Amino acid sequence: MEKTIVIGVIGADCHAVGNKILEHAFSEAGFNVVNIGVLSPQEDFINAAIETNAEAIIVSSLYGHGEIDCRGLREKCEEAGLKDILLYVGGNIVVGKQDFESVEKRFKDMGFDRVYGPGTSPEIPIDHLKMDFNIV
Repeated sequence: MEKTIVIGVIGADCHAVGNKILEHAFSEAGFNVVNIGVLSPQEDFINAAIETNAEAIIVSSLYGHGEIDCRGLREKCEEAGLKDILLYVGGNIVVGKQDFESVEKRFKDMGFDRVYGPGTSPEIPIDHLKMDFNIV
C-alpha cells in the first residue's frame, strides 16, 4: 500500500531547490508525495495531511528559524485529530552552529519523531519512513 506524506518548507522560508529534490527522492522511493511548497504555515501542513489522509508530515527549514516555526506543531496535529501522524523535520533548523544532539533533543521534546541536520541525504529519512511504516 502506498503511503502518503506531506512535505513542505515551513515559515517565511522560500528555499525551493531542496524541497524539489526531496519530492523527487520520496516519489522515486514509492511514496505518494503531497508537496505544499515553500512559505508554508503549520496549518497548511495539517490541512494537507487531513485532506489527503497522509501518514507523515516532513517539515524542511533552511533559513535557521525552524525551532520557532515548528513549536506547537505536534499539539496542533493532535487537536486536528492527527494523533498518530509521523513528524519529521530537517535542514538548517536552528540559528548558528549548535550541538546536533541538543538540537535533536529539543525537537524530539516538541514531538518530532525524527530530526535531521543540514546536508542529510534523502536516503536516510526514506529508510526511516520505511522502518516507521514497517515497509520491508
